[in-house]
Amino acid sequence: MKLQRFPSKSTISATKHAFHSGELLQSPQGIPKVKLTGEELMSKLLDRRWALPNPDTKIHQIVLSSREVSGRGGPFSNIFQWNNINPTLGANMVDDNQESSFYIVRDDLLHPLINGNKSRKLDALIPLVEDHLVTDMVTCGGCQSAHAAAVAVSCAERRIKSHLLLRGEQPQIQTGYNLISTMYGKVTYIPRSIYASREKMLKSHADYVAGSSGSVIWLDDILEASLTKKCLNPNFLQKDVHRSDLSRNVVIVNEGAGDVIALLGVIRLVQYLSQNHLLGKERSFKFVLDAGTGTTAVGLGIGALCLGLPWEVCAVMLADTIDGYRQHEKRLISNFKRHFGSHFIDSGLNKLDGGVVHWVERCHPRKFGNVLEGEVEACQHIAQNTGVLVDPVYTLAAWEVATKVSKKEAKEDSKVVMLHTGGTLGMFGLAQRYKSYFCRLKDGISS
Repeated sequence: MKLQRFPSKSTISATKHAFHSGELLQSPQGIPKVKLTGEELMSKLLDRRWALPNPDTKIHQIVLSSREVSGRGGPFSNIFQWNNINPTLGANMVDDNQESSFYIVRDDLLHPLINGNKSRKLDALIPLVEDHLVTDMVTCGGCQSAHAAAVAVSCAERRIKSHLLLRGEQPQIQTGYNLISTMYGKVTYIPRSIYASREKMLKSHADYVAGSSGSVIWLDDILEASLTKKCLNPNFLQKDVHRSDLSRNVVIVNEGAGDVIALLGVIRLVQYLSQNHLLGKERSFKFVLDAGTGTTAVGLGIGALCLGLPWEVCAVMLADTIDGYRQHEKRLISNFKRHFGSHFIDSGLNKLDGGVVHWVERCHPRKFGNVLEGEVEACQHIAQNTGVLVDPVYTLAAWEVATKVSKKEAKEDSKVVMLHTGGTLGMFGLAQRYKSYFCRLKDGISS
């Protein structure tokens, strides 16, 4: 028998905790409207349970020397770079030398397996599905999907079963994120022709996992229920003593966790970085990051705008056209305002309509996933000189743009910050596909 599902007690408690009775105005949906500034709105919005115990991250400074060096090829072979792991931050932020440089937010160090923007995207998502007693999570990605691996590890840590639909064929040797996904979750390889219809594929597999006694819901519907007095889809069952232990509550998470709930963890990072002892709220910064789906970049932009920060977000396009990224940005902003903005007045969210991200081409355009001659050597050069590992598909693109922009901005007041989005386990998969590039690597550091 199907039971009606109501918001969990913890969700109701969190909603009550987030609003103070003296400020309430009743909205038609039964949720209080609050007259808040952008900063107050963010504080209320971020007053919730998180997957990460705290939003802390390390900030380093990459210094680029103009002196000539001998290299072995690659875009950085003639640039001497070194890493200042203890830069001066806060109000006393000054350049420690006359060379051009950029700061780097080391989100790649957040977790040995769930690092970078994957941790940020799951930061608010995982507690939300826990509060709604989800038993199984279905999502999808490429064969070496960092998102799929992050979901698998996060779910396993919380006794939620993950079902990962990976595009293409199983590799002969499982390694990198593919191996992690297999170790922590249940992997199914999907032919590319079927994978092309993602929504249909996800729903079909979720129905299969739920079986005749279970229920299926999309993540966005859970978020909607957590923010309103409305109950969940009546077909989504509540786990209680009257239910069979075999019944499953299955939630569907889109590829790359490109849902509006993923923005909150990134906004939390913005709030953390804007503290006075770190980057502060007054100085101009150009944030550079690689863009897969572009969700992380949009989260950075929304956070910066709502907090009134003079930060520009530059996202290097990797997997889509500029029109595709702008459409995704517009969709996320619309969903953000629909879920979170309609309950607040005079918060300045109308400013989001003009867009929050400056989309830029990568320095060396190519089909997504391809690696060009010299890029593996460039990653090696960066690693040996700075101790920072980047990969040829994603983060090398951000490093290239950060280097280029930091030289241009060297005499300007604004500084460049690169957000390291992680993904370095993907190097193992690339080593399988591009064996000749990795076989040519040599020992030693150019100097």
